[in-house]
Amino acid sequence: MEKVKITPYQLFALILLFELGSALLVAIGIEAKQDAWIVILLGMIGGLLLFFVFYRLYCFYPDCLPTEYIQKIMGKGLGKSVAFLYMMYNVYVAARVLRDFGAMLLTFAYIETPLFIANTLMILVIVYSVSKGIEVLARTGELFLVFIYFLAGSGVLLVLFSGVVDLHNLQPVLENGWKPIVKATVKETIYFPFGELIVFSMIMPYLRDSKKIRNVGIIGVIVSGISLMLVMVFNLSILGVNLTARSQFPLLSTIQTIHVADFLERLDVYFMIALIVGGFFKISIFLYAAVIGTANICNIKPASRLTYPLGLVVLFISMTMASNFPEHLKEGIRVVPLLLHLPFQIIFPLLLLGLAFWKNRKKTN
Repeated sequence: MEKVKITPYQLFALILLFELGSALLVAIGIEAKQDAWIVILLGMIGGLLLFFVFYRLYCFYPDCLPTEYIQKIMGKGLGKSVAFLYMMYNVYVAARVLRDFGAMLLTFAYIETPLFIANTLMILVIVYSVSKGIEVLARTGELFLVFIYFLAGSGVLLVLFSGVVDLHNLQPVLENGWKPIVKATVKETIYFPFGELIVFSMIMPYLRDSKKIRNVGIIGVIVSGISLMLVMVFNLSILGVNLTARSQFPLLSTIQTIHVADFLERLDVYFMIALIVGGFFKISIFLYAAVIGTANICNIKPASRLTYPLGLVVLFISMTMASNFPEHLKEGIRVVPLLLHLPFQIIFPLLLLGLAFWKNRKKTN
């Protein structure tokens, strides 16, 4: 474990940038149509419950990385295998997010550029940042959080001045009842983006004031959930349900509708910068967790020696996971939640928490 510490505000900034990350690119919960914003709020509640699971495990082993306390809970042999699987999960999700942002860059800015070039340039910047450690990454997030919300505030004002918002597109509320809303929550938003907070269990031990982890986590999840809900409300009210569902990147389609006083228009590049910042932090945090976790399992010091090799693995997986972007999206919606997110975000953590309670029952009492 690195001998560095980050502040509560830096952790809050990382959580917020991480949660917004790739979630801003896609239409979360659109299966529930105009009630998608309710799906996000329910997913946020589920995310809070999952955060308490991760936080409770941290309380049992506050000075250990998850790769260490998994071995204490499950035994060295089995625990090391499960911990290694978690690191591969982090690598795979980092690759998926990298593919998302590479596809976005090619779609809207660099149409004739090969995907490999876009992904390589982005992963090089990420690998360099991760090699500097969590403290540098946290300080960078502290600065960029202000920048992101400045862009978000100015974007909201420009959209309102454009006069393209039609709140009637959000009606009727609960047209088909609660069934599609609950279904979309269980299938999607409880895993993405909120369940992915499990990666922060690798960062919690680095917080300077451990007593503030719970409050920072709760506030971070709530603020990010409300932010994503407002983004979805804007997407639906401007584009409508059908166009939001058909658009590859609804937020960018929404931004392209901005037209103020016959001279402010086509601001999609301006806001793509904000999306790239979110993607950068999401990939960086997953890669950092994989680096320090793998180094801890294999007893490699310093951990930064693994940054470039694992960065190459992320790049390779991002290029080979799907032959095209529609196939990539289909896999992410139908396959990944069931085969990866469900066991790694819910089943294993609950199992570990139950075993931790049993092993520490005297301390708990």
